[in-house]
Amino acid sequence: MEEEKAEVTVQEWRKPPFSVKKTLWLNILLFVITVFSTVYVGMGMSLGYEYADAIAENPELLIDLEVLTNPQVLSLSIVYAAVLLGILLGHELGHFLTCRYYRINATLPYFIPAPTLIGTLGAFIKIKSPITRKQQLFDIGVAGPLTGFILSLPAVIYGLSISKIVPSIPPEEALTSPFVIHSFGDPLILKIVGAMIFKDVPPNYEIFLHPVAFAGWVGILVTAFNLFPIGQLDGGHVAYALFGRKSQKLARIFLLVFVVMGVFFWIGWFIWAFIIIILGLRHPRIQDEAAPLSPRRKLIGLVIILIFVLSFIPDPIKGYNLFDILRIF
Repeated sequence: MEEEKAEVTVQEWRKPPFSVKKTLWLNILLFVITVFSTVYVGMGMSLGYEYADAIAENPELLIDLEVLTNPQVLSLSIVYAAVLLGILLGHELGHFLTCRYYRINATLPYFIPAPTLIGTLGAFIKIKSPITRKQQLFDIGVAGPLTGFILSLPAVIYGLSISKIVPSIPPEEALTSPFVIHSFGDPLILKIVGAMIFKDVPPNYEIFLHPVAFAGWVGILVTAFNLFPIGQLDGGHVAYALFGRKSQKLARIFLLVFVVMGVFFWIGWFIWAFIIIILGLRHPRIQDEAAPLSPRRKLIGLVIILIFVLSFIPDPIKGYNLFDILRIF
């Protein structure tokens, strides 16, 4: 009996830790559909960027065949999709490759296509085996957002450098424009880079983002969303590795913060609070919970906190707090 058990153990150990072949068709299919959904959404922002000056003069500019067949618009929308999907893919591969390094079973990234304001609901990997060591938990948690932020930053810098400064469109006219739909909030990093690039923006003028800059903005937003120190989000992994079970108190504080921000900044935070409650605030225990992290990892933890501060956007879509919604009704 003992020999049979030993033989089974060896066989299980030699079994490849990545079962990617069975569902590879689904990964590819979702990715292809997401390419089309992001290109489709990119058409709208590319039209807006290409005709920004004309829209500023006439916000009710109509879409005609000449506008829709402009090859520059199509190429810009493809560039937007390529940059955005590259950032999201980099984020998820950061997690996946770290799992592979530690021989932890994980799937390849699944993309979520959606005709939303950005063309996708993001991407995710599924970790199929438990993470038992604090070092592994920390490394897997930081790998995604760190990679995503590093990829988003050059997109923001380059995209801002080729963005346009145009006269501001009054809110009442923007509502009737087929191009200008929403006003987006700025993370701190975007404000810092924008201040260095655009030092003298005239009054009553605004920056119309290039599609590459907007793709970088989305990457920054995704980084911030994933870094909330709650449950099994990336930030939850990092917080648990840094603070242990004390991180649960931090999760409860952020849940309350979501509710407050939903009232005063963006109603979408209520949805986030609901999702977090469903997923749970607690993080699964690990075997070496009391083991200290290395000084290098603690330093990376401080960098991750700084990235969160630079990436966080209290109002991703302006004009949609609870009071604004109640005013409509």
